[in-house]
Amino acid sequence: MRLLVYATSNSSRSINRQLVRHAAAVLQAEILPTVELEFINIHDYEMPIYSFDREAADGIPQRAQDFRDLIERADALLVSFSENNSNLSAAYKNLFDWASRLPGKVYSGKPLVALSTSPGGRGGASVMDIVSRTAAHQGAELRATFSLPRFYDTFDSETQRLKEAEHQAALRKALATLA
Repeated sequence: MRLLVYATSNSSRSINRQLVRHAAAVLQAEILPTVELEFINIHDYEMPIYSFDREAADGIPQRAQDFRDLIERADALLVSFSENNSNLSAAYKNLFDWASRLPGKVYSGKPLVALSTSPGGRGGASVMDIVSRTAAHQGAELRATFSLPRFYDTFDSETQRLKEAEHQAALRKALATLA
């Protein structure tokens, strides 16, 4: 199985990137040892702010097609959705908007495990609600979600591991849906 792994944050200090990397490592070490992991950074897919006028004048940027091609080649997706002001990050929303202008659905019918974390006690609950409501509309087979609250209290950045057994078990349960 080829798994595309990314966080929807373009921050160099992204806590969602730390979480998704940890989740991918757990998946490979404990659940699917033969999984091929392909990590991407959405920062590499930045494009001008989407508008109909820009699309009409210049067409769809190649980076949108490149992103869609990565999804097409993957068997499944592991994505950690960052929350900005109770919504998707602007960087990912823009990438998604451009990618949605190409034929077909952005997630191309792929199984998706959606993660989220935040410094607060809700763990990105607002963005997970958005993803849960909309992923199927763009072709994702949403298998599971996992939200980690209070990132700086519940994740050890030095060892890159979850601190609490309750969160470890919930993450493994979500990841097991890809097996």
